[in-house]
Amino acid sequence: MQSSTYHIGETGKPWGSEEKAQWLAETTIKRSYLEQVVTKIDALKDKFDIAQYGALSYSPEKYPLFSIKTRNWDTNKPTVLITGGIHGYETSGVHGALAFVALEAENYSNDFNILVAPCVSPWGYETINRWNPNAVDPNRSFIPNSPAEESAALMQLVQDQKTDFLAHIDLHETTDTDESEFRPALAARDGKAYIEDSVPDGFYVVGDTENPQDAFQTAIIDEVRHITHIAPPDDNGNIIGEPITQEGVINYPLKALGLCASVTDAAYTSTTEVYPDSPRVTEDECNMAQVAAIKGALDYLKQHAK
Repeated sequence: MQSSTYHIGETGKPWGSEEKAQWLAETTIKRSYLEQVVTKIDALKDKFDIAQYGALSYSPEKYPLFSIKTRNWDTNKPTVLITGGIHGYETSGVHGALAFVALEAENYSNDFNILVAPCVSPWGYETINRWNPNAVDPNRSFIPNSPAEESAALMQLVQDQKTDFLAHIDLHETTDTDESEFRPALAARDGKAYIEDSVPDGFYVVGDTENPQDAFQTAIIDEVRHITHIAPPDDNGNIIGEPITQEGVINYPLKALGLCASVTDAAYTSTTEVYPDSPRVTEDECNMAQVAAIKGALDYLKQHAK
């Protein structure tokens, strides 16, 4: 069913510079990246290597970009990338990544080199937004000559490691605002009809259509189910319009869509989706579900990826 017309732009006409400027003018700062995220990163510097890998041109002093590395880096160990805050409004992606570093990363550092980019889109974090100020979605922008500087900076960070990655876990959320705001805005921006969908009630993951790694995804789901409930499919057997391949798992063509989980060409990738608007979970449980997802992935890799 098509929804009512979004309040910016004309129906069926993609946004131009005027509409994008109107959208940007309506955004407001709602929380502080420096106070809520960078302070937590700084608190980790005694046990991990913290580096600034860039800064957003919108306000370089407000939006420095940081990576976190385990210390006993060894080229003989497999390397894993963990990313959060690709969509800045997805809070547990950011704080789940930081919680993993604080609570668990050292426990896995003998087996893996771990690189964490906990908040790829700090402007989006502050404005609780999916896009960047140019109305560009960083999570569709992991392509050559990226239109999103957030994505380009992460791509450069990955390249600068000069190593192959075994795995990449990209931490996301699916929220009620996906249907109330972000997907209607997307349809309006692109001059398309908005088709209503349902928001999955629970945790799920997105694998790669070209390389699904079903057992790897199962291991993640099984670890997370100890923390929160797994999203059931809708009446058509789908989650966000895609058919499930097993409980709590769908697949996307990561590279074709320019998604973050394609950035390393790793053999094992998973995009997590926590549901923070459920009355059945707390904010802490959402963060710990992200931690559990990473643990499930790394425990699987310890046993099965040689």
